[in-house]
Amino acid sequence: MKLLHTSDWHLGRSFHGVGMLDAQRNFIEQLLAVIREQSVDVVLIAGDVYDRALPGLDVVKLLDDALVRITDAGAKVVLTSGNHDSAIRLGFASRLLERGGVHLRTRVEDLDSPVLFALDGNEASRANPGAPVLAVYGIPYLEPRLVAERLSTQTASHFDVTRAAVQLIHKDIARRSETGPVHSVVLAHTFASGGITSESERDLSIGGLGAVPLDLFDGFGYTALGHLHGRQELSEHVRYSGSPLAYSFSEAKHRKGAWLIDVGVDGVKSVGEILWRAPRELAILRGKLAELLESEEHNWAESAYCQITLTDSARPAQAMEQLRTRFPDTLVLGFDPEDAEGRAKASYSSRLAEAEDDLGVCCGFLDHVRGRTADETELSALHEALEAVRLEGAEL
Repeated sequence: MKLLHTSDWHLGRSFHGVGMLDAQRNFIEQLLAVIREQSVDVVLIAGDVYDRALPGLDVVKLLDDALVRITDAGAKVVLTSGNHDSAIRLGFASRLLERGGVHLRTRVEDLDSPVLFALDGNEASRANPGAPVLAVYGIPYLEPRLVAERLSTQTASHFDVTRAAVQLIHKDIARRSETGPVHSVVLAHTFASGGITSESERDLSIGGLGAVPLDLFDGFGYTALGHLHGRQELSEHVRYSGSPLAYSFSEAKHRKGAWLIDVGVDGVKSVGEILWRAPRELAILRGKLAELLESEEHNWAESAYCQITLTDSARPAQAMEQLRTRFPDTLVLGFDPEDAEGRAKASYSSRLAEAEDDLGVCCGFLDHVRGRTADETELSALHEALEAVRLEGAEL
């Protein structure tokens, strides 16, 4: 059997205000192509299918279409909920969907209720007695405060509730192993220690203390993790697939993809990488405005989504407008003057105290809020305005 490990689709998410539905449709087309080309039997989705607990209608339709097309292509689906999903809403009609090959694992009560696949070529329900079976378990995102009592844990921590979930799964595997070999795959939406984070994940707990130790997943044939957006291997059989698309500029260097797991009668035979093509590149540029607008080195970024940091000593006027003449999809603009440390600015109040006249006060304010002094046109306008006010006061 071949399983494709994915996670963190985040359907409905935007990228710095830019809608991503078209890019997500493009990913689903690539996913379907891999299913057909690689004869994938099961698609695993380890949580954060949606980006919001209440997704929009067009987002729900996108998932609906994706699941129909995946099953039409001949693959089953095993799906868990993540911290962005509403477990109750995502798990609606789970028993009915199971008849169509879509298996939802969003409830604590289903932690030790695996999706079973026969490895002898038969349906799981018709597997020969004693024949090896693949058991796929799903650990949805477990909010400690909500599930600790139901899992009978001593404290409401990510470690304790995840350990309790894993113990239930191990007990179920041991029970099933009494009648024949059981090879296990576990989906879990959590932050396992050793994973590398990026900015677009939100902490699983306040202060980022939600990490669980990697050795909790010892003893499983493969653990398909979700939550972190960078595809990574924590151990031979514990991996994050990462998100299929970049959802922050911190992911600009990620190689987005998935893991293809080949399972035989003796267990996991191999794990290979699948790469997704990004519909748009991400560019992180830094330099002075004139250099960025003229350098041929940045030709490739003209069609990319851009995050640009300007290092000019003074903040250029209409910087965003100028940049977008060359980089039309500049989404984030920052300023970090090269000589900022050398010319550490005095406090605003001290600069006001040093101003010699009203014009100096106005110019000091402009410099404070914009990071650059007034130019000749602005100086002239300020001078005229101040003079008009002075004359009006004199007439009174």
